[in-house]
Amino acid sequence: MAQSNQISSGKKLRSSYVTTTISIALVLFLLGIIGLLSLNAQRLSNYVKENIGFTVMVKDNAREAEVKRLEKMLATSPFVKQTVYVDKERAAKELQEELGEDFVEFLGYNPLFSSIEVKLYAEYAHPDSIAGVENIIMEFPQVKEVLYQKNLIHLVHKNVNKISLVLLAFAVMLLLIAVALINNTIRLSVYSKRFLIRTMQLVGATKTFIRQPFLVTSILHGFIGAVLAIMLLSGLIYATNHELAGVIGFQNLDLILVLFGIVIVCGVLITLLSTFFAVNKYLNLSTDDLYF
Repeated sequence: MAQSNQISSGKKLRSSYVTTTISIALVLFLLGIIGLLSLNAQRLSNYVKENIGFTVMVKDNAREAEVKRLEKMLATSPFVKQTVYVDKERAAKELQEELGEDFVEFLGYNPLFSSIEVKLYAEYAHPDSIAGVENIIMEFPQVKEVLYQKNLIHLVHKNVNKISLVLLAFAVMLLLIAVALINNTIRLSVYSKRFLIRTMQLVGATKTFIRQPFLVTSILHGFIGAVLAIMLLSGLIYATNHELAGVIGFQNLDLILVLFGIVIVCGVLITLLSTFFAVNKYLNLSTDDLYF
């Protein structure tokens, strides 16, 4: 009977350890996601800005050699990331595919103009900067007009700043939740052993002696939980690189290793401090208070 109870207690103890470690791993995984979002916040912002460009409409009497020279000049400008030349024939073909009918044959001529699609670098994708770039481009004699959605530029610039603030607030909130969850998990684990702590005190064990195995176990749980969280984060990184290449990237191995190191340090440090304060609480409780 005694052996059966001992086996049952051992199973419950192992189950408690597994539950605690998995809980810590999941919470650290959330912390890791915060880090990944922080690493890619600027990249996401740049991706949005650099995909909002404008179209340079070329005069109908401009020679193709002059247009090519204009495109080359734009492509080598410090504020331009990418240019794509679209001649009249290509523009007509693309519009025909969208409309589903041959408007050139119906009209008897091609009314479209040749154009150059321009994408700017993120630091120049600001309403004021784009207006300045527009003035520079309009000085070229081959340019008929510069087309872009001014309202959309203003809206994106305004919302990107808001999203950055929301992301920061979300990260802080997740951090607080993560710390609270780990702390509560540790407190519950120590609570289940409060009578063991009191028994050790009654037989003369010092506070340091009682506290030591709890702290060692917490360090082990924190480390194992961090390793599990890193495995989950590695899977997430692989998936995002595969599915969202160009939008989100994790090519900087040094930053990723630093992030993994932070996850391990946070796992060990948070569990260690939570265990220390939880054990101290029950070390200082009276016997009557242990039942409440």
